[in-house]
Amino acid sequence: MRTLGLGHFTFLDLRPVELVRLARRAGYSFVGLRFNPFAPGQLHYCPQNAAEVRELRRSLEDEDISVYDIETIVLDQTFDLDALQPVIDAAVAVGAERLNICADDWDRAELIDRFAQLCELAATSGLGVDIECMAWRGIDTPGKCVEVIKASGARNAGFLVDALHLHRCGGTAAEVRAMEPGMVVSAQLCDAPATHPTDVAGCIAEARGGRLIPGEGDLDLTSLLAALPDQTAVSVELPMADDPRPPEVRAAAIFRATMSLLGNLP
Repeated sequence: MRTLGLGHFTFLDLRPVELVRLARRAGYSFVGLRFNPFAPGQLHYCPQNAAEVRELRRSLEDEDISVYDIETIVLDQTFDLDALQPVIDAAVAVGAERLNICADDWDRAELIDRFAQLCELAATSGLGVDIECMAWRGIDTPGKCVEVIKASGARNAGFLVDALHLHRCGGTAAEVRAMEPGMVVSAQLCDAPATHPTDVAGCIAEARGGRLIPGEGDLDLTSLLAALPDQTAVSVELPMADDPRPPEVRAAAIFRATMSLLGNLP
């Protein structure tokens, strides 16, 4: 049976320490944390000083839970590699393993060069980098993600399988299964209706607040999970903007449903 992690985006209104406590009470084994905003001014929680790092590390130790990945880095024309150093330093300080990114495709050669630089900087701190496709960004298919990884020559990079984005970008479980060994390091689960949103605004709204608990939608999560390599780290990323349940109740419901799905794999 795989262990399961809780992505910060599922409960982005909670501080990291609060998320860690919630995750442990609900049964999760690790968390992802939002240390970098997806756009300037957006909510994130990168520790600002040594005291905040100590508080978070103490919480992780007390709850016997680990940090797996740090989100979200957007690789676009405004990307500033030097400005990312505090995020990387904080990631290392709390024991994180990987960074999550998505990317635009304004100029493929320049994108690949920036991606390679990012991966090199992460590697100097022992971090891996996962890139995911999103339907409203330039890198909007699994194939494009793999192309960027291969062209960069980065050995610490992988394709992040997000169940919603994979489906909305036209990807399939068979495509994931066919990827080269070592390409799929991380996966994020949720469910969704079979019907795609009809415009960019709809896609963004669904991704940021309209996801469903595994088993409550139409995605073939069983086939997707069966296609993942055994060593792939699996977490849930499941923001639900209109769900009125308290975080403790929703976190537990997500955990039960997802672990049931994992437990019923052939």
